[in-house]
Amino acid sequence: MERVRQRDGAAFELLYDDYHRLVYGIALRILGDVPAAEDVTQAVFLKLWSSPQSFAKGNFAAWIARVTRNRALDVVRSRSVRLQSDVPDTMPADDALEDHAFAMLDAEFVRSALARLPEDQRKPIELGFFGALTHEEIARRTGIPLGTIKTRIRTGLRKLRAQLDGVVTA
Repeated sequence: MERVRQRDGAAFELLYDDYHRLVYGIALRILGDVPAAEDVTQAVFLKLWSSPQSFAKGNFAAWIARVTRNRALDVVRSRSVRLQSDVPDTMPADDALEDHAFAMLDAEFVRSALARLPEDQRKPIELGFFGALTHEEIARRTGIPLGTIKTRIRTGLRKLRAQLDGVVTA
């Protein structure tokens, strides 16, 4: 990133090569629309090039995943304003476990690991991350108590993290 801050195009290309699949995968999963996911991917990397100081330090994969998620959710919200649909303005609270689980690997691995979770854990995670619902909204929609939703999400994320850690170390 220091080289990108100095406007090194080759360094930027390396970052793009390393992270474009992660960015595109997150955007596609949230938006379900190839052209929109491509637009979000372009916007995220344009932001990285035009404002490299926005990443100060820490886990770059987690940061770019969060930027992508936020950008994709902005698109979802803008669609909902036009369509006047039921997409919330609030997002689930940030959580280091969530950042670690969703940002460390290519989205393909995440989708595969997520598919292996039990449905009672997978569904609330999908609703929260990809449906942009809060824990309270998930509980209301599913009719499952809030405490149970939180427990299922936490348990599912721990299992997901363990699966993804296994891929990293393999």
